[in-house]
Parts: sequence; C-alpha cells; structure tokens
Amino acid sequence: MFAALCYGVGMILTGILMFVSVYHVIAFDDLKCNYKNPIEQCRHLNALILPEYLAHALFTILFLFAGEFLTVLINIPVDIYHFMKYKNRPVMSGPGIYDPTTILNASILNEAVKEGWFKMAFYLLCFFYYLYGLVTSLM
Repeated sequence: MFAALCYGVGMILTGILMFVSVYHVIAFDDLKCNYKNPIEQCRHLNALILPEYLAHALFTILFLFAGEFLTVLINIPVDIYHFMKYKNRPVMSGPGIYDPTTILNASILNEAVKEGWFKMAFYLLCFFYYLYGLVTSLM
C-alpha cells in the first residue's frame, strides 16, 4: 500500500514538474526572441530550480523506502544530473543556476532549451510509468 502512495505522490509531483519544464521552455523561447528582460526571467527561473530538484529527490527517496528499486534506478541519473548541475553552477548571490549576464549566450540558451525539452519528455514518460505502477500496486 505504501508503494501505491509513493506512485500517487510521484505522479502528482511529476505532473507539476512537467508544467515547470514547459514554463522553462517557454521562458527560454521568450529570451531567444528578446521578448523578456533576462534579469527578471532568470530570477523567475531560479526560483523554481531548488523546488524542482527537491521534489524529484523526494519521490526518489520515497520509492527507495517503498522498495521500488527499478523506479529508483530510473530516477537516480536525473538526481545525479541535478546535483552536478547545481554544484557546477555559476557564482551567484542567490540560489539557482541561471546567470542573467551569460544566459543570452547562444550556446547556453540552446543548451537550456534542450534541457527543458528532455526534462519534459522524461517527466511525461515517468508520469505514465508511475500511473502504471500505481495501478499494478493497487491490484
């Protein structure tokens, strides 16, 4: 029953993380087209980084406690990626990974857009996997 609860929490959090990924992609597209101020956009994006990383780590730990080791193995690489990305972030005064002075660099902006699309695809696949896990753990 705890596994079903974990899959339910994972599904809800993954749904929220999908919307965060969509927001990231839209925000970076706005930056590409010069519709938004990079300082304001980075401030909004940086406010979402730690909650995203912590939410993903939370349901990875929940799956670990539930004994769902395949699900943990699926999520561990993303948690490691998040940890390394945050560890190697630019020097800034606040939390976050996006620096307004360098975000308009074409290579950094393209990398951020690709990361947003990959995360969105990963979270979408995980959402349906968690839905399947929820149904099978309830049966």
